[in-house]
Amino acid sequence: MSDILSQSEIDALLSAISTGEMDAEELKKEEKEKRVRVYDFKRALRFSKDQIRSLTRIYENYARLLTSYFSAQLRTYVQITVASVDQLPYEEFIRSIPSITILNIVEAPPLDGRLIIEINPNVAYAMLDRLLGGAGTSMNKIENLTEIETTLMRRLFERSLGALKEAWSSVADVKPKMLEFETNPQFLQLVSPNETVIVISLSTMIGKSSGMINLCLPHVVLEPVIQKLSMHYWMNEKKYDATKKKICCSAQQCRELRTQLLRLKRN
Repeated sequence: MSDILSQSEIDALLSAISTGEMDAEELKKEEKEKRVRVYDFKRALRFSKDQIRSLTRIYENYARLLTSYFSAQLRTYVQITVASVDQLPYEEFIRSIPSITILNIVEAPPLDGRLIIEINPNVAYAMLDRLLGGAGTSMNKIENLTEIETTLMRRLFERSLGALKEAWSSVADVKPKMLEFETNPQFLQLVSPNETVIVISLSTMIGKSSGMINLCLPHVVLEPVIQKLSMHYWMNEKKYDATKKKICCSAQQCRELRTQLLRLKRN
């Protein structure tokens, strides 16, 4: 409903107050009550909506790049899309993922700290089955991976980091590197339990198997580039690129004109 009242609505409201059908004091009281909101300090919101939208754009591009990469590697139908981008405490993220799953611990200099790429077992094993020549059947056996299977999966995910680098190229020249390959999130303590993290959930379909790929980015990782995630920064960058393009065109036109004048002088 719009906050702006029409003239007829204003007249009806004044009439109701004057006749006693509505009490002005009660309306003021209701308005004050609406302004009071419960705030949970454990779920401190450290990212603005503007920054969340920028991260969504980055990871929508990442999802497209990842779709192309896995399609080429697995030679099967792959569809990856952004399902959600949320900010929540690190402890809540760890509780939300399966007790046995695939966890890639990644660093991305010049960003500080480490981030997590969690691949649901349904998706991870479907990928592994395709790598080993199968039909891409999903079957949860992550806790019993052999050394060869672990090496194959680590190599597959390590090579996919190129998509992350390209997706971030408009903001920062990151150099992602795989540090660890884990299967148990309970032993993983990147930041304090109440630290705010951004969780990007990617809905993933590999053949007929489906599941989620979750990326966990602690606030400390994004802090060096947080200003670049605002709409104001993006608009300034576009203006700068447009101005730079005009200058380049003008310089090119000057060179062409100079060349033509030299030819005329020789003739």
